Amino acid sequence: MNAVNPRRWQALIVLAAAQFMVIMDTSIIGVALPDMQRDLGFSPGDLQWVFNAYVIAFGGLLLLGGRLSDLLGARRVFTAGWIVLIAGSVVAAAAGNAWVEILGRGVQGVGGALIAPASMTLLMMLFGHDPRELGKAMALYGAAAPAGGTAGVFLGGVITEYLSWPWVFIVYVPIGLATLAAVPALLPSVQGRRGSVDVLGAASVTAGIALAVYAIVRAPEQGWGSAATLLELAGALALLALFLVVQRTVREPLMPLGIWRTPGLATANLAMALLGAAWIPMWYFLNLYLQQVLGYGAFASGAALLPMTVAIMIFMIGVTARLLGRFGAKPLIVIGLLVLAAGVAGLSLVRPDGAFVSDVLPASLIAAIGMSLAYIPAMMSAMSGVRPEESGLASGIVNTTYQVGSALGLAVMTAIATSQGAAEPGDLPGLTDGFQGAFIGAGVVAAVGAVLTLLLMRRPKPAATGTDAGREAARA
Repeated sequence: MNAVNPRRWQALIVLAAAQFMVIMDTSIIGVALPDMQRDLGFSPGDLQWVFNAYVIAFGGLLLLGGRLSDLLGARRVFTAGWIVLIAGSVVAAAAGNAWVEILGRGVQGVGGALIAPASMTLLMMLFGHDPRELGKAMALYGAAAPAGGTAGVFLGGVITEYLSWPWVFIVYVPIGLATLAAVPALLPSVQGRRGSVDVLGAASVTAGIALAVYAIVRAPEQGWGSAATLLELAGALALLALFLVVQRTVREPLMPLGIWRTPGLATANLAMALLGAAWIPMWYFLNLYLQQVLGYGAFASGAALLPMTVAIMIFMIGVTARLLGRFGAKPLIVIGLLVLAAGVAGLSLVRPDGAFVSDVLPASLIAAIGMSLAYIPAMMSAMSGVRPEESGLASGIVNTTYQVGSALGLAVMTAIATSQGAAEPGDLPGLTDGFQGAFIGAGVVAAVGAVLTLLLMRRPKPAATGTDAGREAARA
C-alpha cells in the first residue's frame, strides 16, 4: 500500500487551480470578443473560431491526454500541458491577425487536454486511500470548474476594460509559471507503463470534428447544397468513420468501443452533447447582444453575465446534488433541459432598444437554473454504469461529447444568426434578428434533448443513485 502523501491537501490546491484555469479559458475570452473582432479583422462568422479552436482541440484530444498520462506518467503530462498552455497564451496575446489568434487558441486547447486528465489521475493517487477524503477532494476539485467559469466572465470584463484584450491571455503566463514551480515539491512522481499511442485515432477524430465545424460555418456563404459544403461534410464523416475503424482494429485504442454497451452511457452522452449545443451558443450570443446591441462596455458586459454564472455555481453545489440523491438523474436532466429551453426562449424576445433588467436578467437566470439542474445528473448518469477501471475513459468520453456538442452547436447557431441578418456590427435591427434566430435554435435543441432523454434514458436501479458514494460523487 502506498504511503499517504503528507502534502496532499497543498497538492489539491495546485490541481484545483489547474481545473479553475482550464475552465476559465473557455469563458474569459467572451467579453473580449468584440474588441478582438475589431482589432484582428474577424468577420462575424469567423469570430466563433476564437472559442471553437480551443474547444475542438481540448475536446478532441482529451482521450489522448488521458492515454499519455497512463503511458508517460501523470506528473510529466501535467507539466507538459502547462508548458503548452503558456506557449499558446503567448501566441494568442501577440497575434496580429485572425489566423494567428486561432492558432494560439488551438495550442491552448492542446495544453488543456493534457492538463485535465492528468489532474484527475494525480488526484486519485493522492486521495484514493480514503473514500471520505476522496469525496471531499472531489467536491473541492469539482467546485473549481463553476468557479473558473464565473471568474472568467468577470475577469475578462475587468481586464478588457482597464487593460486590453491581449491581457486575457497574458494572465496565464505568471500563473502557469507559478504552477510549474510548485509541481516538483507537491505533486507525486508517477511512473508510466509500457504501451502504444493511438496517434491515427486521435488525429482522425480531431480532424473530423474540426472539418465538420468548418463546413457548417462556411455553409451560409457557400450554400448548404453546394459541392464544397457537401464535400467538406463528407470528408468529416469519412474521418470520423476512420476513427471508428481504427478503434476496432488497433490493440490499444483510445476508446474501446465495447464501453458503449454500458447501460445509459449513450443516452447520457447524447444529453450532454445537446446541452452543450444549447448552452454555449446562448452564452456566446447573449454576450454579443449586450455589447453590440445594448452598447455595454467590456466591464459592464462581464458584470451583466455575473448573476447567471453565480447562480450556476450556487445551484450546482448547493441544490442539484441533493435533488440527484433524492430523485435520480433522468428527471433532473429532462426538467433541466426544459427549463433551459424556456430561458433561451425568453432571450429570443430581446429587442434592439431592450434593457438588461427586463430583456436579459430574468431569462438568463432561468436558463442558468436549467443548466445547473441538467449538467451534473447527465455527467453522473454517464459514469454510473461503467466498471471502476473504465471510469477514467467514461469521464473523458462525456467531457469530449460536451465540448464537441458545444462546437457544433455554436457553428449551427452562428450560421442561423448570419442568415437572419447578424452580419453588420452597426445594424441593430439586423443584429437583433440574427441573435433572436440563434436563441430560438438553441431553445429548440434543448427541448429536443429533453424529449430524447425522456424517451430513451432508462432509470438506473435505486441502488445506483441512493448510496453514500453516489451522493459524494454527485456533490463533486
